Amino acid sequence: MTQRIRFHRSLCLVVAAALSCAIPATAQAQPATANSAIEARIEALVPDLEAYTSSAMKAFGVPGLAIGIVAGDRLVYAKGFGVRSKAGSAPVDARTVFQVGSTTKAFLAATIGIMVDRKKFRWDDRVVDLYPEFQLKDPWVTREFRVFDLLAQRSGLPPYVNDALGFIGLDGAAMIRSLRYVEPVSSFRTTFAYTNITHVLAGDIVAKAAGAPDWNAVLRQELLDPLGMKESSYTAAAIAAASNHAVGYRWSPAGMSEVPFTQVFPYDYGGAGDLNSDVDDMARWVRLQLGDGSFEGRRIVSPESMAAARTPKVAVSDKAFYALGWIIQQTPNGNIVWHNGGTTGFGAYVGLLLDKGIGVIVLANAVGFPDAIGMWTMDRILGNPDLDYAANTLKAVTTKHDAAAKMFAKPEHPRPFPPLTPLTGRFANPAIGEASVTVEGDALVMEITATGAKLKLERWDGDVFTARLMPLGRFKTIAEDLGPLPAGFVQFQIDKDAKLNVLRISVEDGQAYEFVRE
Repeated sequence: MTQRIRFHRSLCLVVAAALSCAIPATAQAQPATANSAIEARIEALVPDLEAYTSSAMKAFGVPGLAIGIVAGDRLVYAKGFGVRSKAGSAPVDARTVFQVGSTTKAFLAATIGIMVDRKKFRWDDRVVDLYPEFQLKDPWVTREFRVFDLLAQRSGLPPYVNDALGFIGLDGAAMIRSLRYVEPVSSFRTTFAYTNITHVLAGDIVAKAAGAPDWNAVLRQELLDPLGMKESSYTAAAIAAASNHAVGYRWSPAGMSEVPFTQVFPYDYGGAGDLNSDVDDMARWVRLQLGDGSFEGRRIVSPESMAAARTPKVAVSDKAFYALGWIIQQTPNGNIVWHNGGTTGFGAYVGLLLDKGIGVIVLANAVGFPDAIGMWTMDRILGNPDLDYAANTLKAVTTKHDAAAKMFAKPEHPRPFPPLTPLTGRFANPAIGEASVTVEGDALVMEITATGAKLKLERWDGDVFTARLMPLGRFKTIAEDLGPLPAGFVQFQIDKDAKLNVLRISVEDGQAYEFVRE
């Protein structure tokens, strides 16, 4: 019997499968000059955009959202909708700070480009030459893994590989080290599989090349400060301290529930998704993109490095390619370069029409919803066929929620439960380290020795237990962040000697963590 442990991983990419498109070889920016005809088109779109946004927010239950549209080198439209928090009446505006999740990855790509421009390293340098501790299970792939592969989402590793380790307290170095124990699920550079830990590693390489303490220091010095992104930050403390910040929410059919800020997620994942920002600041970032690396007369990133980040590396589907921190997509009436972001309580969308000099930014305190508004806006600007992305998104999240609830539902006729005491003891996993299993009441508790994280293992069906991160100490807000459902399933299995010595955790992407009794 195969069971899967389910961790919330919201640095995920949501691919817009509803868009009918083909793929260009590359996407290049055009000079960022405002066009009066384009601005007029945007102005004409505003009433429908605002009506669609308001209606969709009501249907979805989204508390707050902010939209910005850049034309040429100017933010021509910016507006907030709803409130920052359901507990108050403060309105969202263009200066309301949100978590922007994986849209951070494009910032990471830009900092790599800056280091390449300064000849600190090259896009095709071997990772092991820059970070000797890097190791994957396949020695050949370890040797051949290049800098651009870190962001290209074609590693051959499972999707979201080992992201869950951060939730139980392992730091970036430990998560990077854990990759050496992972079995590949496809050939190197052949298949799209979204990963985050490779971006943590890329950030470390950038920081080392820049002589900086961490990647965020490089981000601040090379991008945020030069662009004047004064309200942008990269810690839980910073967004909580901002006078104008939104509160994150998790969707369920019963309504939106507040999600606490935790330093672990997304902030311990660095360049994979740790940025906090607002529409005004993100508009400056979009102006850099539309300016092909120049901002207000200053060259920040070379056109060559900008092009490298937008060059497709792997097919996401027959409709889209992933580049480096961007998706390259062609709709019936124009190319879109875009990426989304999602944390447990926030969503973001950044889309670019490089040939028209237009950028769209959507930030919200609800995961997935900004994609719908962003793609709807892009279609309207381009004159593409009408699609109700908001309705499709609501249907998708409802289906996902129902599936999860069904998966964790108690079996009507569970198999007999085994005695708990024989299941206790000390276990070890090469990536995670040692763990102890003890009896507490009518359940088991599994404690990760290296971090102190505790998982409560409750009887579910025979030798299968549900696992739930216990809200203790520094893991209190993390457990709250993960939501009301169990973290997943754990199963005790016999070894080759027919002894009950294996504790197996199988994650939703198919990875398995086997703890062997010591």
